[in-house]
Amino acid sequence: MEDKAYTPDEVAQIFQISKHTVYELIKRGELQAFKVGNKMRIEQAELDRFKENMKAPAKKSPTEPTPAAHNTAVPIRLSGSHDFLVEHFAKQATSALNVQIQPSYIGSLEGLMLLYRGQSDIAAMHLLDPTSHEYNLPFIQQLFIYEQILVMRLAEREQGFIVAKGNPKDIQDFSDLTRKNVQFINRQKGAGTRFLLDSKLSAHGINPNKINGYDNEEWNHLSAASYISRGIVDVAFGIQSAASQLGLDFIPVARENFDLVFRFTDENKQSLTELIHYLQSDSFKNSLTYLEGYDVSQLGKIIYQTTTAEELSL
Repeated sequence: MEDKAYTPDEVAQIFQISKHTVYELIKRGELQAFKVGNKMRIEQAELDRFKENMKAPAKKSPTEPTPAAHNTAVPIRLSGSHDFLVEHFAKQATSALNVQIQPSYIGSLEGLMLLYRGQSDIAAMHLLDPTSHEYNLPFIQQLFIYEQILVMRLAEREQGFIVAKGNPKDIQDFSDLTRKNVQFINRQKGAGTRFLLDSKLSAHGINPNKINGYDNEEWNHLSAASYISRGIVDVAFGIQSAASQLGLDFIPVARENFDLVFRFTDENKQSLTELIHYLQSDSFKNSLTYLEGYDVSQLGKIIYQTTTAEELSL
């Protein structure tokens, strides 16, 4: 989870190729990248893998058997909310299985809509329905009527206020966000964290216009938290693990359900089934070592499906 990430321009300089070639490699699935907002990034581990694959193979004798063909299955597109466990899953699954995962962290709502439009295979989400106060399923059940989908619990997470060490502004509840000496950094519209924040503000009768920085947006938890570690703002609303990674303090406010939604097609069914099995495996569960702010006791639990277990051999 700590790998350095490069821009396409930086990758082009490393390999002495054009930026357009880098984008073409990403488009063909030969180089795996992920998006944070509208910014493309490629991790060091992926560059190392790509370099290794570029090495010329040793010459084979005429009698040496030809190796089995490489799996040419289309890459699996994962869209939705940014989360450290989702990042970890994408890396581990790509390494453990012959499945390419292309993540795009664009927020829970946008990720779910891409899945609905058939432009994604998996959506990562944590959307609170303000009417039922239930996570995720109210949105899923309204959108997916005839499609074959499966919803799996990934984790419960702690959401709350991320503040500087020692909490110098003594921020304890939502009313403190409206103080004139408090500067806030928000998440983008469509993010599940933004949904939760707005729901809490509404419940407390707080006008967002009274919050300094409410309109300033960041696209993931770590980026938002970094504003605090750099002393630019006083508080963000986000997950405990982001605070912990930057040595910041955290005031818990709510627990939320974070789920993965799989949409099956003839092209992706085999790959998605393998990924579901992997998520439920002891191998993946044993790989989870950084869990502050997470409860993974229900990891792998199927909480909703319109396709049968028999169809997927689950």
